[in-house]
Amino acid sequence: MWSKFLLSILVTAGSFQFFSCVTSEPNNKTMSDTISTAAFTGGKSGEETDTATFGAGCFWCVEAIFQQVEGVLKVSSGYCGGHVKNPTYEEVCSKTTGHAEVAQIVFDPKKISYDELLEIFWQTHDPTTLNRQGNDEGPQYRSAVFYHNAEQKQKAEHYKAELDKSGAFSKPIVTTIEQYKNYSEAENYHQNYYNLNKNTNPYCYYVIKPKLDKFEKVFANKKRKN
Repeated sequence: MWSKFLLSILVTAGSFQFFSCVTSEPNNKTMSDTISTAAFTGGKSGEETDTATFGAGCFWCVEAIFQQVEGVLKVSSGYCGGHVKNPTYEEVCSKTTGHAEVAQIVFDPKKISYDELLEIFWQTHDPTTLNRQGNDEGPQYRSAVFYHNAEQKQKAEHYKAELDKSGAFSKPIVTTIEQYKNYSEAENYHQNYYNLNKNTNPYCYYVIKPKLDKFEKVFANKKRKN
């Protein structure tokens, strides 16, 4: 179920600003009047784990955020959606492979639903800027949901349409909803990047840490307990 918490968050998302990835501010419409709260239930019966794949700018940022979510078992930085297999970081940065930088998220659907992960996804980056998050620019930084099955596609399309219809953001959402294809994990030095480099790389302090601080305030009820 698309949580009631999201309805209040989207109305007040103007305070959810990032150091470089500035979130488009919502208008003053009340989303509870425009978005269905009887949408879809998350997870699949009988499955112990499920997988979500999101592109929302630099994968160092996206990985760091979803590592903080209760019910998430593993987060990997990788490349998805392009037309070549196993590209290198340099090839993806050349903007010629069609890939996006993504976080691949393995989660326990009994603890957190795909719907809730979508909620976090749309509220922790700017889904209205085409091929750009803050100072990171290029198609590899596009806002994208890579669906693994028909159910995930339906949910992503449904919520994107409802968010646009509600006027939650002041500009149209440009998030692409793409079939999961040609995924590969990024090089080892990209994995667990924030935790390993937060004391040495200024990008971690000036870009990633403010996002984590805001995540902890906005999604305190979804933060990992240990």
